Amino acid sequence: MHTVFLAGGTASGKSTVARELERLGAWRIDLDELSRAVLAPGEPCVAEVCAAFGDDLVDPETGELDRTLLARRAFSDPGSAELLERIELPHIRAMLARMLTAGICGQREPVCCVVEVPLLDRVESMTDLADEVVAVTCPLEVRRERARLRGMDPGDFDRRVARQPSEEYLRAHATTVLDNTGDEKDLLSAVNGWWGAHGWS
Repeated sequence: MHTVFLAGGTASGKSTVARELERLGAWRIDLDELSRAVLAPGEPCVAEVCAAFGDDLVDPETGELDRTLLARRAFSDPGSAELLERIELPHIRAMLARMLTAGICGQREPVCCVVEVPLLDRVESMTDLADEVVAVTCPLEVRRERARLRGMDPGDFDRRVARQPSEEYLRAHATTVLDNTGDEKDLLSAVNGWWGAHGWS
């Protein structure tokens, strides 16, 4: 199975690419979902998080983690945010590795697995799990306008982008770059071209 890490900033078109790859037959994994899964009740990551940020984060009856309180503590300063990242990333990597090894139980293994990566620079240590890194890029002003048309406040867009790797970074670390300056039809055509170039059509 060919494993692809798919990266791109806010309003770059990354989700559109992921949906199209899934439609073509790829198995789709979202790292954001895995980051939530490692904090589910009973997961070993939870105990490490509580040791670092406080046992009161977990409801003693349900085992549920108070994610809002954790976010308040973890993002109060850069050092705390980095600590949470150092705790979580090994567990996210282990869960992803297990999924890629085990495949989809009871189903035929797909030819391709696309892993949506929210922040490529944060998971550089995991890229050895991928056969290819695909980056979806688009000029910042075009992305800002697309986000505005989707109802996102421009200030919110700018704050999100400030925390994300630059286009230059994505291009430098990508095996393949899909340019999304044009319309959705152009992007889907590029995705299908990429898919066909691998001989999966």
